[in-house]
Amino acid sequence: MNPAKRFEKATRSPRRRGGIRGALRIRPLPLAAAVLAAAACSEEAEPEPEVVKLPCDTRIDVPEGFCAIVFHSGVGAARELAVADNGDVFVAIRNRGGQSGGVVALRDTDDDHKAETRESWGTEGGSGIALGDGILYLATDNDVLRYTLPKGSLTPSGSPVKIVEDLPSARNHPRKSIALHPDGSIFVGIGSPSNACQIRPRSREGPGQDPCPQLETRAGIWRFDGDKEGQTLSDGQRFSTGVRNANAMAVHPTTDELYAVVHGRDQLYELWPDLYTAEEGAEKPSEEFIHVREGTDFGWPYCYHDPEDDAKLLAPEYGGDGETVGRCADMDDPEIGLPAHWAPNAMAFANGEFQEDYREGAFVAFHGSWNRTPVQEGYNVVWLPFDDDQPTGDWAVFADGFAGGPISSPGDADNRPTGVAAGPEGSLFVSESLRGRIWKIVAVEE
Repeated sequence: MNPAKRFEKATRSPRRRGGIRGALRIRPLPLAAAVLAAAACSEEAEPEPEVVKLPCDTRIDVPEGFCAIVFHSGVGAARELAVADNGDVFVAIRNRGGQSGGVVALRDTDDDHKAETRESWGTEGGSGIALGDGILYLATDNDVLRYTLPKGSLTPSGSPVKIVEDLPSARNHPRKSIALHPDGSIFVGIGSPSNACQIRPRSREGPGQDPCPQLETRAGIWRFDGDKEGQTLSDGQRFSTGVRNANAMAVHPTTDELYAVVHGRDQLYELWPDLYTAEEGAEKPSEEFIHVREGTDFGWPYCYHDPEDDAKLLAPEYGGDGETVGRCADMDDPEIGLPAHWAPNAMAFANGEFQEDYREGAFVAFHGSWNRTPVQEGYNVVWLPFDDDQPTGDWAVFADGFAGGPISSPGDADNRPTGVAAGPEGSLFVSESLRGRIWKIVAVEE
């Protein structure tokens, strides 16, 4: 299928018919049981079925059969989140506006899909977060911290230890994302310090550095020992390179293989107006959904993925003209090219407890980007279906409406999704970065 047509088809998402705005009805007794009950109590009228109303957030548009509930009204500068088997939610918090970072832990104590208990701990601002067996990992801009977290506890026992320290964070893309492998190792995404590795950053028609020295310490995914303290970048394995900024990473629950969604480069039109139109600058390049295998190279800064051609093309900083493939023929391709400048910030695989159509695949939270003009898009959660442990190549918007309507800049958005995590009993949690509101999306029965 032509990629542009696939984008159009997926964005329409025919299964989405608006959010559930009604109530969850408890099923009445089957007919035979109802007749017997009526005969036993012939003088009493049969009671009406009990109706339990769910406080669905009508601003959030979800597929038929789901309801988005505000789990918490705001925890501050939220980034990614993780959910324990018992439904406790742990949110990474950035340092912002005088607010200390660390972790906020939330618990629903009465099963009403809302958090009644809140605990805060730690002071270092974090972005990436992951739960292990009795352990919580938090990634700051420079370090990966490991906390001992007893099962069922909202707070750690003791101070954290630094598993990885002194990671590079200068200039662009300082935030670190992490994903925990079942073997105990931990993947760390380290974003590029620049847009396209130009000699003079973001200069009009400026050439790129060739080779790009930034690839030695940035723009890739590194793998570290999850138990060893005091590791630095040189102790890790550069697992994959040419990855501009992999904020959204997750390990597949059955194959144990790593997947990520990558922020594509900016400003094709602004920096190269003789080669690209304003519309092409808004629609290109793709945000790449990639299967991250050991030794893969996804081509940044020399290449970008063009959604129209569904191919890697040579970047203009390295002699490209919007059509030439060149050295990019040797680079690894994405599984799916997603719309440009939506800014993927987190990814989570379904845990097998979701409704039938959403049991195998991944959810991605898109934060929205300044570089998509004149009309902003993104600010949503996307579903990437898998079949037999492989991505199908399709995608659809799962939850939308976070931005609050048509907007022209990220500053106009009501909410900006930044974290997503699968919870127990087929639930999905979504965080946003402006106020730190947390939603719990649950399946309902009409």
